[in-house]
Amino acid sequence: MTRQLISAALALLPGEQSPKPASIEVDLATGTIVDIRPGLEDREKAQGYDEVIEVEEGKVLLPGLIDTHVHLNQPGRTAWEGFQTGTLAAISGGVTTLIDMPLNSIPPTTTAEGLRVKREEASRVGVNCDIGFWGGIIPGNAGELVPMLGQGVKGFKCFLIESGVDEFPCVNEDDLRKACEALKNTNALVLFHAELVADDSHAHENHDGHDHESGSTSSKDPKSYSTFLDSRPEEWELSALELILKFAKSYPQLRFHIVHLSAASALPAIRQARADGIKNLTVETCFHYLCLKAEDIPDNATQFKCCPPIRDEKNRQALLKAVLDGEIDYVVSDHSPCVPELKKGDFLEAWGGVSGLGLGFSLLYTELGEKGGLSRVVDWMGARQAEQVGIKGQKGELRVGAKADFVVFDPEKRFEVTLDNLLFKNKVSPYLGKQLKGLVEKTYLSGKLVWDVSKGQGGAALSTGSLI
Repeated sequence: MTRQLISAALALLPGEQSPKPASIEVDLATGTIVDIRPGLEDREKAQGYDEVIEVEEGKVLLPGLIDTHVHLNQPGRTAWEGFQTGTLAAISGGVTTLIDMPLNSIPPTTTAEGLRVKREEASRVGVNCDIGFWGGIIPGNAGELVPMLGQGVKGFKCFLIESGVDEFPCVNEDDLRKACEALKNTNALVLFHAELVADDSHAHENHDGHDHESGSTSSKDPKSYSTFLDSRPEEWELSALELILKFAKSYPQLRFHIVHLSAASALPAIRQARADGIKNLTVETCFHYLCLKAEDIPDNATQFKCCPPIRDEKNRQALLKAVLDGEIDYVVSDHSPCVPELKKGDFLEAWGGVSGLGLGFSLLYTELGEKGGLSRVVDWMGARQAEQVGIKGQKGELRVGAKADFVVFDPEKRFEVTLDNLLFKNKVSPYLGKQLKGLVEKTYLSGKLVWDVSKGQGGAALSTGSLI
């Protein structure tokens, strides 16, 4: 066994509210943690290891982070993003595990064959962190779901409103029922883009999840963010929640999940449903809903456009409180890039999607680190997401038996987001110019250093990730 010792005066271990001194032993042959001892190993004992890493004073050793909501778009739309660029951005921000969404790639991951194609493409080009895949639910593919589950997808995403890409159409209530019937003997996780046009669940055809306006906006200024915001009312999220809760009650053996919750007005209904005994519903929100607000978005600043939309400051504060109170389970990026040309024009023409992969931990720590504490920020991007996708005990925590994914984090370092910080393919982001506190300095995958901020992109260890 090739043995590695990581000696950290500050290490964040499971169940601890604050970092403590720890000595962590890794079997580099398997890339797993084999022992964790309190305190620091004396130098004489440390000489017996093949490799010793001493974490610099003042820096904190964290587990590798997880982001279960990203769009990497390969194959088919690799000009938008790809496995190499997306996973490089991930490790620069301490994210060692991604779960890739089933749409924007061609083919989409809505069949076993589509999953095979995506996995083969990821293996061919290589990935810089570990990566798993979601499947998708679209009309007519109920027979594909159990086979995809058997081949390792972590669950299935569907849209209750058009997605914006033709190959991933939205579902209606009948489509959902067929999918749930196909999955009813499993404990599969069903994810919802939770916008549903109120008063007519079939009136989706003219309302794209990522692209176009809705309602009567022709008389309003398309350059103004308020015009777009008015076109995606909170009522759509409330209408979707009503349908989701109906299915959660009807299929208690399945698990249901709301992706990228934007409307804080949905929280009372979620709270009441849980009080009434609904145990199979989880909720995520995104960094952009917690860190950005509608009042600050200039005319034609389409880098801020996403669906559902970034709402006002009152809404933002309510979402932040819901994260702190545990009503929202965890926080993700929903990294949804496109080519810059699709972001040109006004708010009613441009593609909707926010790019920010690699910035998430610093964003969340800046926003909630003081109120929630470092351990909770790590939990929102670690163990909670690991449990959701079936890798609890393997990822998101520093524990014996887990994969040796580590992050060295400087909690005091302040920096401004510049183009140099953006390692995803198309450097269009609403976070440019934002001042953040807390910097990921190094990222280790299976005990191997894959990112060192002092060396930058040229020093990254590429294609060391695995498919999970």
